[in-house]
Amino acid sequence: MSATVRLTMAQAVAKFLANQMTEIEGETVPLFAGVWAIFGHGNVAGLGEALYQHREDLPTFRAHNEQAMVHSAAAYAKATARRRMMACTTSIGPGALNLVTGAGVAHVNRLPVLLLPGDIFANRRPEPVLQQVEDFGDGTVSANDCLRPVSRYYDRISRPEQIIPALRRTMQVLTDPAECGPVTLSMCQDVQAEAYDYPESFFEKRLWMPRRTRPDQRELESAIEAIRNARKPAIIAGGGVYYSEATTKLREFAEGHGIPVAMTQAGKSTIADALPMALGSIGVTGTSAANTIVEDADVVLAVGSRLQDFVTGSWSLFKHPDVRIIGLNAQPFDAGKHGALPLVCDAKVGLEALSSALSDWKTDAGYNETIASAKAAWQKDADEVTVPSNADLPSDAQVIGAVQRAAAPNTTIVGAAGSLPGELHKLWQAQEPGCYHMEYGFSCMGYEIAGGIGVKMARPDDDVVVMLGDGSYLMMNSEIATSVMLGQKMTIVVLDNRGFGCINRLQMGTGGANFNNLLKDAKHDVLPDIDFRAHAESLGAEAHKVTSLADLESAVAAARESDRTTVIVIDTDPLPSTEAGGTWWDVAIPEVSVRESVRSARSAYEEGRKAQR
Repeated sequence: MSATVRLTMAQAVAKFLANQMTEIEGETVPLFAGVWAIFGHGNVAGLGEALYQHREDLPTFRAHNEQAMVHSAAAYAKATARRRMMACTTSIGPGALNLVTGAGVAHVNRLPVLLLPGDIFANRRPEPVLQQVEDFGDGTVSANDCLRPVSRYYDRISRPEQIIPALRRTMQVLTDPAECGPVTLSMCQDVQAEAYDYPESFFEKRLWMPRRTRPDQRELESAIEAIRNARKPAIIAGGGVYYSEATTKLREFAEGHGIPVAMTQAGKSTIADALPMALGSIGVTGTSAANTIVEDADVVLAVGSRLQDFVTGSWSLFKHPDVRIIGLNAQPFDAGKHGALPLVCDAKVGLEALSSALSDWKTDAGYNETIASAKAAWQKDADEVTVPSNADLPSDAQVIGAVQRAAAPNTTIVGAAGSLPGELHKLWQAQEPGCYHMEYGFSCMGYEIAGGIGVKMARPDDDVVVMLGDGSYLMMNSEIATSVMLGQKMTIVVLDNRGFGCINRLQMGTGGANFNNLLKDAKHDVLPDIDFRAHAESLGAEAHKVTSLADLESAVAAARESDRTTVIVIDTDPLPSTEAGGTWWDVAIPEVSVRESVRSARSAYEEGRKAQR
């Protein structure tokens, strides 16, 4: 009979997590960098006590908001290319429900995060317990069921021995390049404290390394034939390139075969923007260079991309009548989208196999001249909108230009929602893999500051610069205090345009009236005049309000010398956006309206739909 050790279920979880390892640059390190925790009655006695016993080999971090914990954990996983990860634990009820939005971020972006919310009593003796929701027709329902749609794997632990198969399945999902995403283990609070004789072998150290799936030979041959017959091929690089650690192989493939690269939000920085084959961003927030080349491409090799509508212009971008899409992806679901030739494999392995088979095949000189011309034209447009200016209210693009000029070579830029991700996607010049960190899969307002903490924890030597609008700041600013408390220093640039400027522009673009987006257009008795500088200072940050782009550049440079998080506020114009680049996006406009502007926008919308594949 194998040796056993008697532990509570919560103690077994903590001990198991502390013994999962990975290897980074030849060094064996813990797979779990720690656990974010906000305790309540549903987890403090069970998991809280267990985490205390492992505080040295499985650090516990306290945040100020449960949603923010998941954002920080997801950002950490993204910044480490999914090589390391974190867990999050809450009590039952509102604490658990606050995890849902963050889980949605991790789910959409395919990021590994382990969620450990407390749950109602399995024995049901004291029910309804504090914070329990009751379903009159189903006694098994709890608030945690809301996490099912945003979990790649979900389990409710109602007996202590159930944690053995549940944790094994958890690790398979968290480390699988195809299945990767959030896992929820809903932990009944009485069961957390129950003991069981666990086999000691369950807690042996385990090394987890990335799985590199090789392509099917027939799929590989079909992809090779398509590329060899192409005259104007193009590559769409998604986040899978970064997660596969295939950035060098992508550059070699592009340069070796003369195939230009356009990048999704998740894929930006997988190839340096300055390189000749780098076309920059693609799609709705794309450069004119990328969109012009991809529109006319006869073969599109999508590497590690889920081909979301912002990438494809709602499937109106690809205009070549005979275009073939090759879906090189570890996940078959993504590889076969829209009739693509699937090439199901690891990005690095797939690019190596394609390059080896293509040998010395390369696009012709004329195509390379077209690429260079498109890139030069875009760079001219980009320079014009980012140059220094004395404008009283600068545009987002002008602010981005100022921050870029002041940025250090080791800067990682972080953002998530509103106008800034689109403008940064087009205009930010990314040079190193991972130095551009946008959450634009779920486009979650409030991710930015919490995400910045996760990035800083993953990349401590980087100068982390978070850019966000006043709207996102107001949704989740509490983590400024967390960053100060944990010593995770960042520079936070707040662009105050007095409302939701991005969606206001979309409202105008779809024929709508200016309504309920900018503060001045919302119902009010008193127009808010928020002192963001004073607020950030009250949370422990160093804070400054600047009134010019020149002062912004100076403040960003000075913030690098500070020993704590610095918040810099600048007022901006909510209306301008970069007109160059971009493509059509399917935003449904009412068929019937009493307003002429809406009817006109509907006509343009119907015309745009004709280009959809």
